[in-house]
Amino acid sequence: MSELPLPELAARPIEAIVIGASAGGVEALSEILPALRRGAAVATMVVLHLPRERPSLLAQIFADRCRQPVVEAQDKEPAQAGVIHFAPPDYHLLIDRSEDGPILAMSNDELVNYSRPAIDVLFESAADVYGPRLLGILLTGGNHDGAAGMQAIARAGGVTVVQSPQQAQVPYMPAQALAMGNIDYVLTLQQIADLLRTLGTSGLAQEKERR
Repeated sequence: MSELPLPELAARPIEAIVIGASAGGVEALSEILPALRRGAAVATMVVLHLPRERPSLLAQIFADRCRQPVVEAQDKEPAQAGVIHFAPPDYHLLIDRSEDGPILAMSNDELVNYSRPAIDVLFESAADVYGPRLLGILLTGGNHDGAAGMQAIARAGGVTVVQSPQQAQVPYMPAQALAMGNIDYVLTLQQIADLLRTLGTSGLAQEKERR
């Protein structure tokens, strides 16, 4: 863990957040997503491993819990700042480039880490588009999906955050990411929520805004 100094992190412009979770993910996301401010100038994309044969109710579930609008991601739509986009079931969610800025893309390519949507697919594509302006968060889960994606975010200069395995409902996923190294922060859900609250209208807020 590199422990990026907090003042350095506070000064960095963050344009997007990508979050991955599996088993125990609804509970974990319920603790951190409400911390995002309405109007914060970041796009948030979330992959939660879902049964592929059933429709997702995540947008409806989280709409009443969050300050920001919550939607199910749609192909070719903008990665909209101030909106939480959930990956739909049975499609990989990717970030792509367009003349007007980052857009969402859907793929029904083969399963990755036994999953579609897969966390690695989102993380790796977002790292390619956003580079150092990306914040990646990996939460509770029972396989190694997301570990390679966190490495891609680190190589691109983004910020990497992993939920503390000791606190995770299922610790295997964050533990696998930690085993690969290049993780900036290992935080509890409360600490992750506190970090997300610092996201202001132009990226991570300054120290005085965190108090």
